[in-house]
Amino acid sequence: MAAKKSPFFDTATTLGKIVAFFGISALCGVLAAGMIVPVAAIAKTGLTTGNNIVSALPSTFEKLPIPQPSRVLDTEGKEIATFYEQNREPVKLKDISPEMRKAIVSVEDERFYEHNGIDPKGIARAVVGNLTSSSRSGASTLTQQYVNNLLVNNQILTGSKDSTVSGQKEYSDKIRELKYAVAIEKEMSKDEILEGYLNLVLFSGREYGVQAAAQRFFSVDAKDLNLQQSAMLAGMVQLPNVYNPINNPERSLDRRNKVLGNMYRTGAITKKEYDKAVKSKLGTKPSSSASGCMAAGDDGYFCDYVTNLILKDKNFGKTKEDRQNLLFRGGLTIKTTLNSALNKQAAKDSREAIDPHAKSNKDIYSSLVSVEPGTGKILTMAQNTEYAPESKESGSRTFYNFAVERSLGGAGGFQGGSTMKPYTTLAWLHEGNHMYDKINAKRQSYPGDYKWKASCLPGGSTQTYTKWDVGNASRGFARTMTVDYGLMWSVNSATVAEAAKVDLCTITDYTTKLGLLDQDADKGNPGPISPAAPSFVIGSQNITPLAQAAAFATFANKGEYCRPRAITSVVDKDGTKYKIPKEECSQEIDPQHVADLNGTLKKIATQRVSKGRVAGPIAGKTGTNNWSSSTWFVGYTTGISTASWVGRLDGKAGEEKNTLQNAMINDKRAGSVVDSSTYAAPLWVDFMSKAVQQYERNSFGSVSKAPKPKPKPKEEDSSDSSDDKSDSKKEDSKKEDSKKSDDNKSDSNKSENKGKEKSKPTTPAKPGDGSND
Repeated sequence: MAAKKSPFFDTATTLGKIVAFFGISALCGVLAAGMIVPVAAIAKTGLTTGNNIVSALPSTFEKLPIPQPSRVLDTEGKEIATFYEQNREPVKLKDISPEMRKAIVSVEDERFYEHNGIDPKGIARAVVGNLTSSSRSGASTLTQQYVNNLLVNNQILTGSKDSTVSGQKEYSDKIRELKYAVAIEKEMSKDEILEGYLNLVLFSGREYGVQAAAQRFFSVDAKDLNLQQSAMLAGMVQLPNVYNPINNPERSLDRRNKVLGNMYRTGAITKKEYDKAVKSKLGTKPSSSASGCMAAGDDGYFCDYVTNLILKDKNFGKTKEDRQNLLFRGGLTIKTTLNSALNKQAAKDSREAIDPHAKSNKDIYSSLVSVEPGTGKILTMAQNTEYAPESKESGSRTFYNFAVERSLGGAGGFQGGSTMKPYTTLAWLHEGNHMYDKINAKRQSYPGDYKWKASCLPGGSTQTYTKWDVGNASRGFARTMTVDYGLMWSVNSATVAEAAKVDLCTITDYTTKLGLLDQDADKGNPGPISPAAPSFVIGSQNITPLAQAAAFATFANKGEYCRPRAITSVVDKDGTKYKIPKEECSQEIDPQHVADLNGTLKKIATQRVSKGRVAGPIAGKTGTNNWSSSTWFVGYTTGISTASWVGRLDGKAGEEKNTLQNAMINDKRAGSVVDSSTYAAPLWVDFMSKAVQQYERNSFGSVSKAPKPKPKPKEEDSSDSSDDKSDSKKEDSKKEDSKKSDDNKSDSNKSENKGKEKSKPTTPAKPGDGSND
């Protein structure tokens, strides 16, 4: 509805300018505080001062962007979380019900369509009312209120200390507001002003704008608000906290009915409509839209990871404060890689593996994280806990993300155990050796002055300086065996024997290229794994589950490593695109070496872990650190790579006091042998039996064939003859001691450990040396 141009207040006319000048100078205090300004106060302001203020002000002002929530979406576009300081969802005027439009005009500015920004009749009515009664009323038009809200918004965004809050304004503030109101009426139509106001104004708490308010109190869209709902919301604007229907239903109902009365008096509704509406109940149906990752449910940890990525990236602002302001006010749409449906399954499986509510599990947790080979996209990031403040009564709540490094909200990783052994095997292959080569695994001790080749270190070698007793978790493996066999059964002495024959720097070159960082390398910060301490080959360093999943995804992708990636695009409300890390993949391993490695890892996953439950081809590696405070299984298909971890958080060090052996887990006594086959591998199987159905499962390639065995010299020890057989044959496993093992024995035993064992745990390798697995 177009407004008529009144010469009385049209500042384009001489009369209008005079009236505007005197009206603004004399009445600004009335409008600002809802009280008539004493004559003395007007005199102090002075006409000259008022004229100077009006003249000095620009005819318009910069309208800074209105804060809007940012949304984080999964890979299918489903909303994971929202971030806001002001919960607002701007809508067009046509998407706001006519009843709501009438209600706000009737109660806040019934002459809205008749004035040009300033209402002289309203001013006169306010002056007379304030002189003749004890109550105080203002005369701000909707246009003036819109201007004031815009100024408040500018104040927040610029950090200005100038107050634009009613009751705290100087006369100059009101003069400025009035002049801008007149200017905006020239720039915008009435409908544009009304739309802007209804999208900007505070309704309650952090609910700004009519759409957010309609959802908060009635769980409907603004276009569907009926008469009584509209009247209630319109009534809240004056005093949002006082007229909140949830906290003060009686006051809210009384206020609503007064608004309905005003609508009837002004002709906005009929007597019949009024009578029906005024008899109705409030009829609220509240809904919540919490800000941040705590409202993301099972996706909370991935949400937290994405948040930290943005807050650390200078593409989103020069300072952390700038980046945080953008996230909470910039109306960003953040599209991610998360498969939220699969992530929900991962969280469910994690809780079933380690019950977060079991009294015994206060420091025992589980985690699953999945990465897509060939892209690096993070598909899942879940754990058995709730993303919420920690509770003393239970270990079921924490903000720690077990999957990632500390700087991104993580727990700083866990000892990798035998999941590190494939990198020694890759170095073995890289230096011209083969999986079918024999290795002497008899040796289980190395003197402190033994020189380990490390070409990248000063002097080209390193030492342990004290005797290193490698040790195996099970008897019967201290003998000569093929490299394939040693890796298949995760024999510590076999891996260390390989490491003794290769350059340790070749091994760490692979761990660095594949993104495996020692989380405590540089004064507690992540850094490349150092070859200086040879025990790293059996997993003494703390590494993260995310890094594990991404590194093993390289094995699934013919040796091409892809950096983990969580965000695919970021666009703000105006369509501005932000720079994000691109997909980054590079060939880091010879494809044939990967195929040969996969030949062994495939047997581990298929024969020892899955046993037909996970559709293949699948491959993977077990891992358990000293005293079983950290247990793993990291496995993959060509379409998805998943790291499963179960262990302690506070007591993650590989020490006897932290052992899971014979510990109470899930309120039951665990057995004397706890390894990857006890909790971590079954968790991986439960999850991947469903997950692999969604992604491709192609071949891992052909394994290099061993040459036909040469005739053996008569003097050769015949005890090694069994190693000439293929390690894929079950006869080999029968020749080993099947009674004791961690994951060095067949998973057919599955370490059920029902509490019947009375024997002491098998003595592990020296604490700090890495894996029992």
